[in-house]
Amino acid sequence: MDKRTEIVESFYGDGREEDRLTRSRHGQMEYLTTLSCIDRYAPEPCDVLELGAGAGAYSLTLAREGYRVTALELVDKNVEMLRRKAEGVPTLTVLQGDALDLSRFGDDSFDLTLCLGPLYHIYDRGDMDRALDEAIRVTRPGGVLLVAFLSVHAILYANYLQAPPHTFRAGLAENFEGDLTSVRHFPEQCFTGFTVAEFESLCAHKPVSHLATVSADGGLEIVEGRADFHLSDEDFRAFAAYHLRHCQDRELLGLSNHLLYCCKKN
Repeated sequence: MDKRTEIVESFYGDGREEDRLTRSRHGQMEYLTTLSCIDRYAPEPCDVLELGAGAGAYSLTLAREGYRVTALELVDKNVEMLRRKAEGVPTLTVLQGDALDLSRFGDDSFDLTLCLGPLYHIYDRGDMDRALDEAIRVTRPGGVLLVAFLSVHAILYANYLQAPPHTFRAGLAENFEGDLTSVRHFPEQCFTGFTVAEFESLCAHKPVSHLATVSADGGLEIVEGRADFHLSDEDFRAFAAYHLRHCQDRELLGLSNHLLYCCKKN
């Protein structure tokens, strides 16, 4: 087992993914935003590949809506959970594997490719290119890809402006080089972040057309860490309506921990 796989297995092996998108307001917003993007760019049931499917929230939802879904997941615990949930869902196929190796799939196999987690845990630039190139390769011309990434700025705000043991100086040292401009990527981070411009540059010369860069959860994860945070169901619905209207606004992207790069294969 390589170091990256060991880190991912260690972090997700306790089953924490099972309710990640329901237990918090920012998780709920991320889920709604992602489904909204799928509905916008791939509204009709089609062949879907989800890379890093976790416990299957998106794969199960889409399969039950008539999409033909192949869910690929790396972590043993998540694969076990997803296979149990997939029983009786004939339009969902669950496989164990790594987003860096899609050799089991032919070129141009899927209409919609979801990569909603692997780039959180890929630290080498060559591997980043490999993951993106493979996701693009297995997508049909004209097909849509949604690729999730993390904002390095939101990581700093959410994780290092809170209580000890973290300090903001430690966060800066972990996420930036000394110039406070160049972003660092290394396995000990577990989660690695990007600036929006940096991530968009990864895709700039790929055979895809950019559709949108989207804030998936707004500033909710940053403020949800406060002890006095409260958002009633009514206010959450109001926030969701506001967020979905403005989630592509460039000035709001850095507030969001989770972002989506939406594109179409040329």
